Amino acid sequence: MRLLIRFMGFLFAAGTVVFLVGVGAMAGLIWHFSKDLPDYSQLQDYEPPVMTRVHAVDGSLVGEYAKERRLYLPIQAVPKLVINAFLAAEDKNFYEHGGIDYTGMARAGLVYLQNYGSNRRPQGASTITQQVAKNFLLTNEVSFARKIKEALLAMRIERTYSKDKILELYLNEIYLGLGAYGIAAASLVYFDKSVNELTVAEAAYLAALPKMPATLHPVRNRDRAIERRNYVIDRLQENGWIKQADAEKARKEPLAVTNRSNAAHTFAGEYFAEEVRRDIFERYGEKKLYEGGLSVRTTLDPKIQVMARKTMVTGLVNYDEQQGYRGAISKLDISGDWGVKLADIKSLSDIAPWRMAVVLETSDQSARIGFQPSRELGGAVSKQRETGLITLDGVRWAKAASGAARGRAATAVSQVLQPGDVIYADPLYKDGQPVEGQYRLRQIPEVSGAMVVMDPWTGRVLAMVGGFSFDQSQFNRATQAYRQPGSSFKPIVYSAALDNGYTPSTVVVDAPIEIDQGQGGGVWRPENFSSGKYQGPVTLRNALRLSLNTVTVRLAQDIGMPLIGEYARRFGVYDELPNYLSFALGAGETTAMRMVTAYSMIANGGRRVKPTLIDRIQDRYGHTIFKHDQRECRGCDAPGGWKNQTEPQLVDRREQVLDAMTAYQITELMEGVVQAGTATVVKEVGKPIAGKTGTTNEAKDAWFVGFSPDIAVGIYMGYDKPRPLGKGNAATGGHLAAPIARDFLKLALADKPAVPFKVPAGIKLIRVVAKSGMRAGPGETGGTILEAFKPGTAPPDNYSVIGVADADGRGPQQAPPDSGFFMRPGTGGLY
Repeated sequence: MRLLIRFMGFLFAAGTVVFLVGVGAMAGLIWHFSKDLPDYSQLQDYEPPVMTRVHAVDGSLVGEYAKERRLYLPIQAVPKLVINAFLAAEDKNFYEHGGIDYTGMARAGLVYLQNYGSNRRPQGASTITQQVAKNFLLTNEVSFARKIKEALLAMRIERTYSKDKILELYLNEIYLGLGAYGIAAASLVYFDKSVNELTVAEAAYLAALPKMPATLHPVRNRDRAIERRNYVIDRLQENGWIKQADAEKARKEPLAVTNRSNAAHTFAGEYFAEEVRRDIFERYGEKKLYEGGLSVRTTLDPKIQVMARKTMVTGLVNYDEQQGYRGAISKLDISGDWGVKLADIKSLSDIAPWRMAVVLETSDQSARIGFQPSRELGGAVSKQRETGLITLDGVRWAKAASGAARGRAATAVSQVLQPGDVIYADPLYKDGQPVEGQYRLRQIPEVSGAMVVMDPWTGRVLAMVGGFSFDQSQFNRATQAYRQPGSSFKPIVYSAALDNGYTPSTVVVDAPIEIDQGQGGGVWRPENFSSGKYQGPVTLRNALRLSLNTVTVRLAQDIGMPLIGEYARRFGVYDELPNYLSFALGAGETTAMRMVTAYSMIANGGRRVKPTLIDRIQDRYGHTIFKHDQRECRGCDAPGGWKNQTEPQLVDRREQVLDAMTAYQITELMEGVVQAGTATVVKEVGKPIAGKTGTTNEAKDAWFVGFSPDIAVGIYMGYDKPRPLGKGNAATGGHLAAPIARDFLKLALADKPAVPFKVPAGIKLIRVVAKSGMRAGPGETGGTILEAFKPGTAPPDNYSVIGVADADGRGPQQAPPDSGFFMRPGTGGLY
């Protein structure tokens, strides 16, 4: 008995020693791993990388920019269903334990011993708190050392932060596949929904993803993904978080996901969105753009953008089709499954309703085509095969663009299409209605161009078209293409003249002119578009209306190119204009954006505007860090509410780049261009419009820039590698660009009243003879107009004609008696 007691005492002592040694070893282990633990207090100020979101004026999403697609969502905004789904999948005892689930650890240890030596990855048994510690503060290293550090950090985190704060960090940081971090982004990426709209099945699927997002891909591994989703649904039911009926319904729900594109989300807004992205990048840098969580409110008006895109594309396509059909995109072997082969050919994604197709068989009357099948989320080609017919009506436009048959219209479909041809087609319309099952042949236009639509009072860009297709070319021709504006630059020349003593009734001779360019430059003989036809003495109004080049050159000679260069700089058309007279005819290079901005300053009465695509930028906390409108609003802040104080006033300190009365005069002259000049096609809009066409040398670019009282628009058309657009009137700005502007303005101003341009204070409207610009006699109405004159000026009874002497090589002479013009005696006629 004594021996037994002694043995038991020995066992107790040995056990005590072992216990103390174990405790000491454990304490030493904890001390060892605690020495270099990361500072968990940084979680308090954690700012995760959050995507930048860009919105249009109506709040619709334009684009999202991120390296990690994440939206930070406070725990208070997370639905209970979503929280319970993640707890059911990852840590049902989260709100009970202190950071470590000892039962789970024991289970994981047992599995480890069972699988020892099998090279299988050990089970983690990590709680949500441990996952926060790993994701934020540690690495993904598989080791006992990392697990010990993870456990120690988890306990410290639990003592420092509330459960809700820990769960908030977890739900916003966890990676859920397809580039989505956090539940808010994942909900959009997988289902194109906010978290508040998720069904039980959808919430359960997202909750199933954290451990193995790649393995549970909704398309490649659909069966396994559904199995794991249903497991989470079972756990939700077992824990009493959903009803049995809801669980059964959720299990039967198909796993239908919607892959949300990274591209621009507003149709036709790709060029605009990319320009905004570049702007933010230049302002704040790459990190702020892709991780700063900025909220950007742009100036984009989606309705106007669609109008601009539609009319611009139609104009490009109409011109291109008039040049003839250039043939198929490529040839395809249609034996076997043509759909898989066609799916491998890159098609443009932003030219709907155009669709890529392959010709399957042809006859004289029709061709059967098969459309490119779509690809599913996992990249697999859809098994659906859709076909249609192209009849003779769908190819009537397709004249041969080259060869012996050039310009000859097709009389049979088989003359245009052959089996294996890869083409584009869209629905065929008759009498405004689509013909069921029939399609029209299309081709990607070689010609390109740009359109900018602006609010002339603020410089806010309402719409932008940078080319036919952003998917085809990301080069933005509205801001990056420098082209000659041609005669659309002339209003800047005329503005300089009117601002410096000239009037709309000033007379300049329209006649041949020779300019000695000096230093071996030879003699320059500028001509009007209608070569050999000259008007003789002509008023500035009529010279601009008819776009007379020789008058503009003489005017530039008279006022001097340095002055014109100064006005070009004020208007922002050119940074520096060379002192060559050819630049008065638009020989320099500028952009559509700059031209529309310049015309906007004329439209708003001469105030400087700075073009902008962004109204406001807010940081992730809602603080405004950029605002375009810098006007002071006196009285806008009304603490204590409305107390019958005076209404707020906007103080506009913007520079006056052009006298308001001059701006009105040039506006009236350009309104004459639309009413009876080179842009008469725009008259069909039926509203007050002022504008100017432009055609460059050899007709390589065609322009129209103009405005109504509240909207400015600029368009150019030309090949990216400049070459002539054609010959004669068919290749002018009035024939190519102005009709696009007409079609756009008809849509944009359809519900707007016909508001006339506002007459500024001080302007006098005096009736003059339209041809001569002289004051109309009493009761004289025929051939007269109301002309705008500044104080101190008036239509004279007779004129000195600028340019008579150099027009004929002789001295000053009297204007022809039947011309309606008279020389002022003794002035010589040449200023």
